[in-house]
Amino acid sequence: MMESVESAIELYPWLDSVMMLLVLLVTAFVAQIVFKRALLDAAERVLGQTSFGRDGAATRSRVVRRLASILPAIIISAGIGLVRDLPASVVSVITNVSHAFIVLTVAMTLAAVLDRADQLYHRRPETHSRSIRGYFQIATIAIYAVAAILMTAILIDRSPVILLSGLGAMAAVLILVFQDTLLSFVASILISSGDMVRVGDWIEIPSLNADGDVVDISLHTIRVQNFDKTITAIPIRKLVTDSFKNWRGMEEAGGRRIKRAIYLDQTSIGFLAPEAIEKLSCFQHLEAYLLLKLEELRDWNERLGETGRISANTRRITNSGTLRAYLTAYLRAHPSIRQDMTLLVRQLRPGPEGLPIEIYCFTNTTDWSTHETVQADIFDHVFALLPEFDLAVFQKPSGADLRNWRRREGPASSAPAHRPTARA
Repeated sequence: MMESVESAIELYPWLDSVMMLLVLLVTAFVAQIVFKRALLDAAERVLGQTSFGRDGAATRSRVVRRLASILPAIIISAGIGLVRDLPASVVSVITNVSHAFIVLTVAMTLAAVLDRADQLYHRRPETHSRSIRGYFQIATIAIYAVAAILMTAILIDRSPVILLSGLGAMAAVLILVFQDTLLSFVASILISSGDMVRVGDWIEIPSLNADGDVVDISLHTIRVQNFDKTITAIPIRKLVTDSFKNWRGMEEAGGRRIKRAIYLDQTSIGFLAPEAIEKLSCFQHLEAYLLLKLEELRDWNERLGETGRISANTRRITNSGTLRAYLTAYLRAHPSIRQDMTLLVRQLRPGPEGLPIEIYCFTNTTDWSTHETVQADIFDHVFALLPEFDLAVFQKPSGADLRNWRRREGPASSAPAHRPTARA
């Protein structure tokens, strides 16, 4: 058998080179399988002693698979020179390609390590609000850039210093090509260092039609899920150059603002008669206020002397002022209103739509639905209570109002005027 093989090799010398190449490839293939198995076993043993436990996802990740591809390339680059009768140019090409493949494999392995590190980082519950994916992405770009330079230098069999010396002239071109990446990277640093936006924040950017929760922060974009369940992708640099509103402060404070006004018909505002004061004194939230107010006004008016006989010179209780006092006491006693935050019932500047009485306070919850329910209940109570103060809400007349007015006027008023007949 051996003699026949040796005789065949003597007759066909190229068979020796083919057989050695086959042996080299089989050795590289077997070495990859064995090396990959050994890496998987080592990874399982190491992870079994860490807080991650036996993480099957880690052992199945691209890190081990890509790292195992390095050994075959090393074996081929080291063994190709042992193959007899191969031209020196072929040996040089295969060696350079193997070295370039090793560099590429190392770069891809490092990129897989960064990707895996980002996944492990986001597993921790306290890191969901702080995304560092942009930093991993810029590191990946840098790794592949260095790998591309080294691979090019290996393939052309030149020193990488020669290639790096030419990058100075290409800097302007690189900045032009990667300007979006550079601007986004700088913006992500500013956003992260200033803690401007976190994953889960409710942000509002009217100019970009974005109003919802931040679901992802990457190197170039921030994805916002709007309240209508649509997704808006925003260039991350827009958060630095344009203005936006972050509602995180409201959620951290634990109170949501109510800032709404009712518009009183100004013709319904007036002084309270003694009978009305007596009736309102029975209100739980007005009893103490009216006692103090009546005593204050009595002392004031007594000091006026003779001039106090004229009612215009005296101070009297108004229904609008009493309403503001009632609303303040009502909100102070409301179980759903924060008492440690700003609480105002104020009168704004009157206008064509009446006199605005604004309620400014904070609910003790940030839940949207609960907040709207509390706000609606408060204003339902206010509108229903206004007749008790002899006050009316201003409302522009509608078609029904005009029909009622015409009905009250009667049909005679709508009849056409009598026109005298012309003389012949």
